[in-house]
Amino acid sequence: MNARSLLALVFIWIAPVAHAQGFAGLGLSAEGYAAVDPNRPITFPQDHTAHPDYRIEWWYLTANLTDAAGNPLGAQWTVFRNATRPADGQSNAWEDGQIWLGHAAVTLPDQHYHSERYARGGTGQAGALLTENLLEVWIDDWGLQSLNTASETDALDQIIVSARGDTFAYDLTLTAHGPLVRHGVNGFSVKSNEGQASYYYSQPFYQVSGTITLPDGARQVSGQAWLDREWSSQPLAADQAGWDWVSLHFETGEKLMGFSLRSRDETRFTSATWISANGQPTAYGDGALRMTPIVTHEVAGRVLPVGWHISLPEQGLDIRTNALNPDAWMGGTIPYWEGPIFSTGSHLGRGYLEMTGY
Repeated sequence: MNARSLLALVFIWIAPVAHAQGFAGLGLSAEGYAAVDPNRPITFPQDHTAHPDYRIEWWYLTANLTDAAGNPLGAQWTVFRNATRPADGQSNAWEDGQIWLGHAAVTLPDQHYHSERYARGGTGQAGALLTENLLEVWIDDWGLQSLNTASETDALDQIIVSARGDTFAYDLTLTAHGPLVRHGVNGFSVKSNEGQASYYYSQPFYQVSGTITLPDGARQVSGQAWLDREWSSQPLAADQAGWDWVSLHFETGEKLMGFSLRSRDETRFTSATWISANGQPTAYGDGALRMTPIVTHEVAGRVLPVGWHISLPEQGLDIRTNALNPDAWMGGTIPYWEGPIFSTGSHLGRGYLEMTGY
């Protein structure tokens, strides 16, 4: 198979995305793929690696950082796996039905650098492997790797993450200072009133140190990071057009994950997890979290809500978020907005906002 054939397959994979849900297959039929089951528990470390029987999954890292001069910046590292057909036991590497996509970015107040990678499963160019207690997720020379080998630690307790683009590079070391957190009901995260769902958990307690290299040179950075793990075969309903998602680290040590899924009739389905400073999650179903756009900005010919009023009354949360850089547009083959944010109001903090389907 030549490069043009591979690109054609990639185009087939992403074609439904351009006008719909921001990533392939999210609202399509799950027939032939493994189903998300609320009675199947998430298991560590086994579920850190790939689940090829499901249509889609990702390893998604966002980091809120500060350089030695006190300047804020953010870094994103993501690897997506998408099955183009249900697993069929095909042994020919070039007939493997798994497509991999990598996104990486660095965001400053006045600049946003991003890059992407594609790979075909089965060739060794990309993948996710768990060997004993060591995890490796990679695409080309971008990687996420476990550093710790002790059996009493989790494979995600300490990791290194690296990526490079034409205008940036980073090498980060992340150490967890809190537990893994399951969202929804023990990791079963409902996404619609029709019952679409995913398996979803996070490691939101990373402390980060490392180096980011930009056109003006290398910077030593430190800060906090959040890793999301999610997989499903049909995480969205057919009428859902996209989502607005936030993760926030508050100065109190508490954390919030929340999302609002937009239907084409302008109704929304919301979900949230409030995480105590010691890592105890409290899940909230549809309607508890309120996300209201308050500031819009035009980027890439689209008007997006880059500032939000977010409230979760049961936790006394009433905040407004502002973007570090409202132009943080991921202008790759699958376009979306992703960037660092700050919160003011009842809880001061830093985090990330992602918006798809605009």
